[in-house]
Amino acid sequence: MQSQSKMYQEIQEIPDAVSNLLEVTDFAVDQLGNIIKDQPPNFVITAARGSSDHAAKFLKYLFEIYLGIPVVSLGPSICSIYDSKISLKNTICIAISQSGQSPDILSVINSAQNKECITASFTNNSNSPLAEKTKFSVPLQAGSEKSVAATKTFINSLVVSLVLAAKVKKDVELLSAIHRLPELLEKAIRIEWPELKNELENCNKLYTLGRGLSYSISNEASLKLIETCGIHASSYSSAEVLHGPVEIVDEYHPVLAFISRDAAEQSIVNVCENLAERKAKVFGTSSYLNQSKSLEFVNTGHPFTDPIALIASFYPFVENLSLSRGKNPDQPSLLKKVTKTI
Repeated sequence: MQSQSKMYQEIQEIPDAVSNLLEVTDFAVDQLGNIIKDQPPNFVITAARGSSDHAAKFLKYLFEIYLGIPVVSLGPSICSIYDSKISLKNTICIAISQSGQSPDILSVINSAQNKECITASFTNNSNSPLAEKTKFSVPLQAGSEKSVAATKTFINSLVVSLVLAAKVKKDVELLSAIHRLPELLEKAIRIEWPELKNELENCNKLYTLGRGLSYSISNEASLKLIETCGIHASSYSSAEVLHGPVEIVDEYHPVLAFISRDAAEQSIVNVCENLAERKAKVFGTSSYLNQSKSLEFVNTGHPFTDPIALIASFYPFVENLSLSRGKNPDQPSLLKKVTKTI
């Protein structure tokens, strides 16, 4: 019998959520894009927690690789606890929050206002305090999301970042790839990874890997494995894993690599093969893997949209894995849907 968890149902809504977002291209995206294009900021700062912070990391790599604009993640406690006064001249502050209610994220926006800093937010609640406080508020249009484990809102946060960057560059090719996503995501959420599921059903530790835009996907997957499955999953850049963490990799310590069709693909493949030579059970989303096990994936035709299809395939996998391990993917025992940190 097919799972009826809220998480499962919301995963099935991902293609429509992306389609809805693209049909209602918000005026704020155009305005913000024009500002970035006409008055390039010295740098962009992001403020976010949890899955939203992983979306912010996606934005970071996208802006730095594609737009050449440095992006830094501001620790919200700098404002909420330490009350530090930071120079934000000629910057843009983008806050990402599903609920738009967390006090520490709001504290960053409060601190950034009136300091020659343009504030913006991506949130699924257009009536939230965060949306009201930022100059440009972009609604994620993901619809209601009740499962504690975010899925639709995370993906729509990535899509908003892509649309914004594409509009700054007036990149017709990227915009076309973005608008193909709903159809491709329908395929992505139907993918199953049975060999990986068999490996992880009784596993309690795991590394996830990525690089560039796919590193944010690795981070998000790691969090989902922890919160829905109780697996101690650690996310690393495929380059960073060789600087120490590789020491504990063996046949009892699986590795899951999120590999896009981009400039880093061969680099991640080489790391995977290196780990496989050490007897590790390595799984990855590339057809170039030999000693490692290649997982099925959807090739979106663009390196910037590939990571979105990868996480869309991972979400139903991890929901199903959670159930197989006797967990409730909708309601981890110690977590709430809206987390308000200071």
